[in-house]
Amino acid sequence: AFPQASETIERLLTIDDKRKEAQMKHEELLAESNALSKQIGGLMKEGKKEEANTIKAQSADLKSKSKELGEEQTKYENELLDLLYNIPNTPNDNVPAGASEDDNEVIAEHGTTPDLYDGAVPHWDLIKKYDIIDFELGVKVTGAGFPFYKGKGARLQRALVNFFLDEATKQGYDEVQPPIVINEDSGYGTGQLPDKDGQMYHIKEENFFLIPTAEVPITNMYRGEIIAEDRMPIKHVGFTPCFRREAGSWGAHVRGLNRLHQFDKVEVVQVQHPDKSYDTLKEMCEYVQGLLEKLGLQYRVLNLCAGDLGITSAQTFDMEVYSAAQEKWLEVSSVSNFETYQANRLKLRYKDENNKKHLCHTLNGSALALPRIMAALLENNQTAEGIKIPEVLLPYTGFDMIN
Repeated sequence: AFPQASETIERLLTIDDKRKEAQMKHEELLAESNALSKQIGGLMKEGKKEEANTIKAQSADLKSKSKELGEEQTKYENELLDLLYNIPNTPNDNVPAGASEDDNEVIAEHGTTPDLYDGAVPHWDLIKKYDIIDFELGVKVTGAGFPFYKGKGARLQRALVNFFLDEATKQGYDEVQPPIVINEDSGYGTGQLPDKDGQMYHIKEENFFLIPTAEVPITNMYRGEIIAEDRMPIKHVGFTPCFRREAGSWGAHVRGLNRLHQFDKVEVVQVQHPDKSYDTLKEMCEYVQGLLEKLGLQYRVLNLCAGDLGITSAQTFDMEVYSAAQEKWLEVSSVSNFETYQANRLKLRYKDENNKKHLCHTLNGSALALPRIMAALLENNQTAEGIKIPEVLLPYTGFDMIN
């Protein structure tokens, strides 16, 4: 899945050998220099000034060489760290083999394709017809990929956010409203750095980053923490805007709401005991599927193959909804178990009954990302009279039709 991983590990082992050699020589020189320094005082007391000065010169030379070796050791340690950050997680045994998204396994499918009326059009035509999302205004104010949501479009967006948050709260998730800007340590903690460095918006002056997902600040709440075993699972839900540069993205597959630079998403995150994390992964997937069923959307579940896994994930399930007007599947959620990969970076541990420390498992899932949900809802519910609002959203929208 990651052909560069074996090469990286070989380089890592080579550099580690060099680091150990530099460290050993460094320590030997320091010990020798310290031994010579102890002799100097005795020689001075004995009046052997010339011998003392000779040893002083030897000691100074050793310290200079020791400093060079110390710098060399630090250089190797930094190279090791950079390499370690680029080693991917080990896929779970239940992850299918494969090199790309073409090898992902469809493991479930629910619902039927809606029978649209003869005048049905894709969502990018619908939003113009009903003036609910404005891409041109977004280009004027910011740039491509930063749309304005207007009128009933803005209210539908807010309705979806509140519906997702309320549903998560019913399932025992504790809501948090995290910062949407993170520091570098947080980016490294959950694995966005250095892997997704080029996809993140960077604020150079403060060395901050705009978040690509709420997973990052929420999971980093527990960076460096040691938690009690009986405190797990820790369950959080958070709503944030998300920012992704999506460099190099173009074409019909990213048209309209299919891919944006700024979008809203509700994220669920769990910190779980290692013995229970795969049961939790299943529960989180079922929860997301339940949301899609309540919205009346046709969906399928994919077990991602090893080649399509992100660097941090041990296993990921994608949920895709069918867009009837585009006649294609749109990914709306990824639910992942990172096992100890993030926890190791975060130094997130728990104490067992014997007071021993162990790494936790972390999980997260989109529940849900709004743009493609919005696209599917608009397209699949369009009629000659307007766009019907799913019944479950009526208490949140205050209207049953966009027309």
